[in-house]
Amino acid sequence: MNREDDRKYMAEVPILEVKNLSKQYKGFLLDNVSFVLPKGYIMGYVGPNGAGKSTTLGLITQTRRADEGVALLDGKRYEEDPILYKEKIGYVSSVSYFSPTTTVKDAALLLGQFYPTFSKEKFYHYVKVWDLPEKKKFSAFSTGMMVKLMFAAVLSRQTRLLILDEATNGLDILFREEILKLLQRYIEDGEHSVLFATHILDDLEQIADYIVMVEDGRVLLQDTKEALTENYILVKGDESLLAGEGVKYLLGAKRSAYGFSALIKADNAALLPAGTVMEKPNVSQIMSYLMKGHEKLEIN
Repeated sequence: MNREDDRKYMAEVPILEVKNLSKQYKGFLLDNVSFVLPKGYIMGYVGPNGAGKSTTLGLITQTRRADEGVALLDGKRYEEDPILYKEKIGYVSSVSYFSPTTTVKDAALLLGQFYPTFSKEKFYHYVKVWDLPEKKKFSAFSTGMMVKLMFAAVLSRQTRLLILDEATNGLDILFREEILKLLQRYIEDGEHSVLFATHILDDLEQIADYIVMVEDGRVLLQDTKEALTENYILVKGDESLLAGEGVKYLLGAKRSAYGFSALIKADNAALLPAGTVMEKPNVSQIMSYLMKGHEKLEIN
């Protein structure tokens, strides 16, 4: 973002503001998770399995209750207007929230009863475009068909925020590309946003504006995608080059028969000796190295 974008962002109420969300389970603590998603942007929410992604999304959508903290949608708490809060959110998961005995017709009736802005015409438009069988029960739908059905449901309402929980799982590459284009069209008016929790980092590489990474229930990093790729450097070389001060700053180091590779903060790259190969990483590489737990390479 440039300075003008920064000023605009600071002056507006963000679509989603998560403040110190905490939730204790046996053996797991989501600990003071905070981030801000402004209008007109897509945020990737990433982390290894068990990091707390689904817990966070459940607290935002109010399917779970937080022990501490709050999620604000357009500056409002859920308790201020529960119906409007739910109406503004469209949620898509890789797991169906429809009954297995339901059909497309049944789903349309249910959605019309629960959501005032639901458009039957838009819903059936997507059903036909995506060639979903109207008479089959959902128990006969494939994972990909069910995900398409859930996208049809949320895109047929006047939502403000799409929350996607591994929603592109089970989709073929062509439909994944179609969904990514739909998401970009969804936000193009500057009044809608997307929170996209996924482990398919290539998807985020294409469309994400912000990245938030969680690990062990805590936010590990958050920044714009552009800033992340500027702030880190991918380094490669022979371990004999790493006798100096710079070795202690290496993150997520990986050894191979040919030497090592690791991330380093751009500000620390000058500490590495001449001969170390340095490359600009992409988001997928950054996440891959950081999810290894900030290992430091030790030279014996």
